[in-house]
Amino acid sequence: MLNLANLAVDHGKLRALWDVSLTVRAGEKIGLLGANGAGKSTTLGAIMGLYPPQSGDIVFDGASIAARPPADNVARGIALVPEGRRLFAEMSVQENLEMGAYLRASRASLSQTLDYVFTLFPILREKARQNAGELSGGQQQMVAIGRALMSKPRLLLLDEPFLGVAPLVIYDVMDALRRVADTGVTILLVEQNIHRALDFVDRAYVIENGRSALDGTRESLLGDPEFGTKFLGLE
Repeated sequence: MLNLANLAVDHGKLRALWDVSLTVRAGEKIGLLGANGAGKSTTLGAIMGLYPPQSGDIVFDGASIAARPPADNVARGIALVPEGRRLFAEMSVQENLEMGAYLRASRASLSQTLDYVFTLFPILREKARQNAGELSGGQQQMVAIGRALMSKPRLLLLDEPFLGVAPLVIYDVMDALRRVADTGVTILLVEQNIHRALDFVDRAYVIENGRSALDGTRESLLGDPEFGTKFLGLE
Protein backbone atom coordinates (compact mmCIF):
# COMPACT_ATOMS: atom_id res chain seq x y z
CA MET A 1 0.00 0.00 0.00
CA LEU A 2 2.73 2.49 1.00
CA ASN A 3 6.40 2.63 0.09
CA LEU A 4 8.96 5.25 1.07
CA ALA A 5 12.23 5.04 -0.83
CA ASN A 6 15.34 6.97 0.29
CA LEU A 7 13.27 9.92 1.49
CA ALA A 8 15.03 13.19 2.30
CA VAL A 9 13.18 16.23 3.71
CA ASP A 10 14.42 19.68 4.74
CA HIS A 11 12.93 22.12 7.25
CA GLY A 12 14.24 25.39 5.88
CA LYS A 13 18.02 25.09 5.81
CA LEU A 14 18.06 22.10 8.15
CA ARG A 15 17.79 18.53 6.91
CA ALA A 16 15.29 16.57 9.00
CA LEU A 17 15.33 13.32 7.00
CA TRP A 18 18.39 12.06 5.17
CA ASP A 19 17.45 8.58 4.01
CA VAL A 20 14.22 6.93 5.20
CA SER A 21 12.76 3.85 3.55
CA LEU A 22 9.84 1.70 4.66
CA THR A 23 7.09 -0.49 3.28
CA VAL A 24 3.56 -0.86 4.66
CA ARG A 25 1.21 -3.55 3.37
CA ALA A 26 -2.56 -3.14 3.38
CA GLY A 27 -4.10 -4.07 6.72
CA GLU A 28 -0.86 -3.89 8.73
CA LYS A 29 -0.24 -2.01 11.97
CA ILE A 30 3.23 -0.52 11.69
CA GLY A 31 5.21 1.38 14.31
CA LEU A 32 7.67 4.21 13.68
CA LEU A 33 10.09 4.40 16.59
CA GLY A 34 13.06 6.56 17.55
CA ALA A 35 14.29 9.25 19.90
CA ASN A 36 12.92 12.79 20.02
CA GLY A 37 14.05 14.67 16.92
CA ALA A 38 14.83 11.51 14.96
CA GLY A 39 12.40 12.46 12.18
CA LYS A 40 9.30 10.41 12.96
CA SER A 41 6.78 13.27 12.79
CA THR A 42 8.48 14.65 9.68
CA THR A 43 8.04 11.26 8.02
CA LEU A 44 4.29 11.29 8.70
CA GLY A 45 4.08 14.91 7.56
CA ALA A 46 5.82 14.07 4.29
CA ILE A 47 3.42 11.20 3.63
CA MET A 48 0.49 13.52 4.30
CA GLY A 49 1.91 16.15 1.94
CA LEU A 50 2.84 18.74 4.54
CA TYR A 51 6.56 18.62 3.72
CA PRO A 52 7.78 18.20 0.13
CA PRO A 53 10.73 15.80 -0.17
CA GLN A 54 14.04 17.00 -1.52
CA SER A 55 14.75 13.54 -2.89
CA GLY A 56 13.38 10.02 -2.77
CA ASP A 57 9.79 9.00 -3.38
CA ILE A 58 6.51 8.24 -1.60
CA VAL A 59 4.29 5.74 -3.38
CA PHE A 60 0.73 5.04 -2.26
CA ASP A 61 -1.37 2.45 -4.06
CA GLY A 62 1.15 2.32 -6.89
CA ALA A 63 1.21 6.08 -7.57
CA SER A 64 3.75 8.65 -6.43
CA ILE A 65 2.29 11.16 -3.98
CA ALA A 66 5.56 12.98 -3.21
CA ALA A 67 4.71 16.67 -2.69
CA ARG A 68 1.02 16.16 -3.49
CA PRO A 69 -1.22 18.58 -1.53
CA PRO A 70 -2.69 17.21 1.71
CA ALA A 71 -6.23 17.57 0.36
CA ASP A 72 -5.35 15.27 -2.54
CA ASN A 73 -3.96 12.69 -0.14
CA VAL A 74 -7.06 12.84 2.05
CA ALA A 75 -9.13 12.20 -1.06
CA ARG A 76 -6.89 9.22 -1.88
CA GLY A 77 -7.63 7.70 1.52
CA ILE A 78 -4.94 8.97 3.92
CA ALA A 79 -5.70 10.70 7.22
CA LEU A 80 -3.38 12.12 9.90
CA VAL A 81 -4.00 12.47 13.63
CA PRO A 82 -1.39 15.16 14.42
CA GLU A 83 0.67 15.43 17.57
CA GLY A 84 -1.04 17.83 19.95
CA ARG A 85 -4.49 17.08 18.48
CA ARG A 86 -5.01 20.58 16.99
CA LEU A 87 -8.74 20.71 17.59
CA PHE A 88 -10.98 23.75 17.12
CA ALA A 89 -11.35 24.49 20.82
CA GLU A 90 -14.35 26.84 20.51
CA MET A 91 -16.28 24.45 18.26
CA SER A 92 -18.38 21.59 19.57
CA VAL A 93 -17.23 17.98 19.54
CA GLN A 94 -19.65 17.18 16.73
CA GLU A 95 -18.54 20.19 14.69
CA ASN A 96 -14.91 19.11 15.06
CA LEU A 97 -15.82 15.62 13.89
CA GLU A 98 -17.79 16.88 10.92
CA MET A 99 -14.77 18.95 9.82
CA GLY A 100 -13.02 15.65 9.15
CA ALA A 101 -15.54 14.86 6.40
CA TYR A 102 -15.47 18.17 4.55
CA LEU A 103 -13.46 16.75 1.61
CA ARG A 104 -15.59 13.66 1.09
CA ALA A 105 -16.97 13.38 -2.43
CA SER A 106 -20.31 12.30 -1.03
CA ARG A 107 -21.61 13.34 2.38
CA ALA A 108 -24.60 11.04 2.16
CA SER A 109 -23.13 8.64 4.74
CA LEU A 110 -21.87 11.36 7.10
CA SER A 111 -24.39 10.53 9.81
CA GLN A 112 -23.50 6.83 9.52
CA THR A 113 -19.78 7.56 9.91
CA LEU A 114 -20.50 9.89 12.83
CA ASP A 115 -22.44 7.11 14.51
CA TYR A 116 -19.47 4.77 13.96
CA VAL A 117 -17.17 7.24 15.74
CA PHE A 118 -19.65 7.57 18.60
CA THR A 119 -19.75 3.77 18.86
CA LEU A 120 -15.95 3.67 19.14
CA PHE A 121 -15.94 6.49 21.71
CA PRO A 122 -19.32 6.56 23.52
CA ILE A 123 -18.29 9.47 25.75
CA LEU A 124 -18.17 11.70 22.65
CA ARG A 125 -21.86 11.10 21.98
CA GLU A 126 -22.60 12.37 25.48
CA LYS A 127 -20.44 15.45 24.92
CA ALA A 128 -21.32 16.08 21.27
CA ARG A 129 -22.59 19.64 21.95
CA GLN A 130 -19.81 20.58 24.35
CA ASN A 131 -16.88 22.67 23.16
CA ALA A 132 -13.85 20.50 22.39
CA GLY A 133 -11.58 22.77 24.44
CA GLU A 134 -13.50 21.85 27.60
CA LEU A 135 -12.73 18.14 27.36
CA SER A 136 -10.01 16.20 29.14
CA GLY A 137 -6.81 15.37 27.26
CA GLY A 138 -7.93 11.81 26.62
CA GLN A 139 -11.35 12.89 25.37
CA GLN A 140 -9.73 15.46 23.08
CA GLN A 141 -7.52 12.71 21.64
CA MET A 142 -10.65 10.67 20.95
CA VAL A 143 -12.06 13.63 19.03
CA ALA A 144 -8.83 13.96 17.02
CA ILE A 145 -8.89 10.28 16.09
CA GLY A 146 -12.60 10.43 15.33
CA ARG A 147 -12.11 13.49 13.12
CA ALA A 148 -9.53 11.59 11.05
CA LEU A 149 -11.86 8.60 10.74
CA MET A 150 -14.65 10.81 9.39
CA SER A 151 -12.85 10.91 6.02
CA LYS A 152 -13.12 7.09 5.94
CA PRO A 153 -9.37 6.59 5.42
CA ARG A 154 -7.67 3.41 4.29
CA LEU A 155 -4.36 4.55 5.82
CA LEU A 156 -4.43 6.18 9.26
CA LEU A 157 -1.31 8.06 10.42
CA LEU A 158 -1.10 8.52 14.20
CA ASP A 159 1.47 10.91 15.69
CA GLU A 160 1.89 10.33 19.44
CA PRO A 161 -1.80 9.51 20.05
CA PHE A 162 -1.25 8.70 23.74
CA LEU A 163 0.63 11.87 24.66
CA GLY A 164 -1.13 13.66 27.50
CA VAL A 165 -3.67 10.87 27.89
CA ALA A 166 -4.35 9.37 31.34
CA PRO A 167 -3.09 5.78 31.69
CA LEU A 168 -6.56 4.33 32.21
CA VAL A 169 -7.87 6.10 29.10
CA ILE A 170 -4.94 4.85 27.00
CA TYR A 171 -6.37 1.33 27.16
CA ASP A 172 -9.73 2.58 25.85
CA VAL A 173 -8.03 4.41 22.98
CA MET A 174 -5.86 1.41 22.10
CA ASP A 175 -8.87 -0.88 22.14
CA ALA A 176 -10.71 1.48 19.77
CA LEU A 177 -7.70 1.59 17.43
CA ARG A 178 -7.55 -2.21 17.38
CA ARG A 179 -11.21 -2.27 16.36
CA VAL A 180 -10.46 0.25 13.61
CA ALA A 181 -7.61 -1.97 12.38
CA ASP A 182 -9.93 -4.98 12.45
CA THR A 183 -12.09 -3.26 9.81
CA GLY A 184 -9.12 -3.30 7.41
CA VAL A 185 -7.75 0.19 8.01
CA THR A 186 -3.94 0.26 7.77
CA ILE A 187 -2.20 2.06 10.64
CA LEU A 188 1.20 3.78 10.85
CA LEU A 189 1.87 4.77 14.45
CA VAL A 190 4.49 7.09 15.96
CA GLU A 191 4.85 6.42 19.68
CA GLN A 192 7.55 7.29 22.24
CA ASN A 193 6.73 4.39 24.57
CA ILE A 194 8.60 1.52 22.90
CA HIS A 195 6.88 -1.31 24.75
CA ARG A 196 3.40 0.15 24.25
CA ALA A 197 4.04 0.56 20.55
CA LEU A 198 5.41 -2.96 20.15
CA ASP A 199 2.40 -4.38 22.01
CA PHE A 200 0.15 -2.80 19.38
CA VAL A 201 1.91 -3.10 16.02
CA ASP A 202 2.76 -6.03 13.76
CA ARG A 203 6.15 -4.64 12.77
CA ALA A 204 8.18 -1.51 13.46
CA TYR A 205 10.79 0.68 11.81
CA VAL A 206 13.38 2.60 13.80
CA ILE A 207 14.60 6.02 12.63
CA GLU A 208 17.88 7.36 13.98
CA ASN A 209 19.08 10.87 13.13
CA GLY A 210 16.85 11.07 10.06
CA ARG A 211 17.87 7.70 8.66
CA SER A 212 16.32 4.24 8.65
CA ALA A 213 18.23 2.20 11.24
CA LEU A 214 16.39 -1.03 12.10
CA ASP A 215 13.14 -2.82 11.35
CA GLY A 216 11.42 -6.02 12.34
CA THR A 217 8.74 -7.67 14.44
CA ARG A 218 8.41 -7.13 18.20
CA GLU A 219 10.31 -10.34 18.83
CA SER A 220 13.16 -9.62 16.44
CA LEU A 221 13.64 -6.05 17.67
CA LEU A 222 13.55 -6.94 21.36
CA GLY A 223 16.06 -9.69 20.64
CA ASP A 224 18.41 -7.33 18.79
CA PRO A 225 21.30 -6.19 21.04
CA GLU A 226 21.69 -2.94 19.07
CA PHE A 227 18.02 -2.09 19.61
CA GLY A 228 18.27 -2.92 23.31
CA THR A 229 21.36 -0.78 23.80
CA LYS A 230 20.22 2.27 21.86
CA PHE A 231 16.51 2.39 22.61
CA LEU A 232 15.85 0.41 25.78
CA GLY A 233 18.93 1.47 27.73
CA LEU A 234 20.16 -2.11 28.10
CA GLU A 235 23.87 -2.79 28.34
